[in-house]
Amino acid sequence: MSIGLKRKMVVLEPHQIEWETEGEKTCSKIKEILGDDVIDVQHVGSTSIRSIYAKPIIDIAVGVRNFSDIMKHNDELAENGIIYRKQDIPGQHLYRMEDLDNDIVTHFIHVVIYTSDAWKNYINFRDYLNSHEDDAKAYEKLKKDLWSEFPSDRESYIKGKEELVSEILAKASKWRKASV
Repeated sequence: MSIGLKRKMVVLEPHQIEWETEGEKTCSKIKEILGDDVIDVQHVGSTSIRSIYAKPIIDIAVGVRNFSDIMKHNDELAENGIIYRKQDIPGQHLYRMEDLDNDIVTHFIHVVIYTSDAWKNYINFRDYLNSHEDDAKAYEKLKKDLWSEFPSDRESYIKGKEELVSEILAKASKWRKASV
């Protein structure tokens, strides 16, 4: 099983069932640590989309009522290898799991307010692409093209996906509203 990448690198691999197992294991660990201070924890990101290639980094979304609910657990999270990094974008706090000896990031943990658009976007994106093969394959194609162009520039790779991700999120939101 391959999990993790050196910082800034882009490598895509075919979906691996082990990613799902690792995602579930990490979600369970976070739920155990946070207890009643967490509302939900979900494996998200490309490793949770069964039909596409992905960077072998596990993304986890953690939904909380407010950020102080998780911050008070930072020491215990760190003892379990879940290290607070920063508020990476407004309304989200980033934690990371890594293999420091080899300079490899294995997990990104995105903490958001459970009722926020960010939470809904993580869940809708995953569920929509797992239910819409054509859009999943279009996303995969773009990812592969960007990987070829930016194998050691993760920032450009991510920036190159922004437009299509926005389009998919709009479709996913409409799809979710229609299915509720």
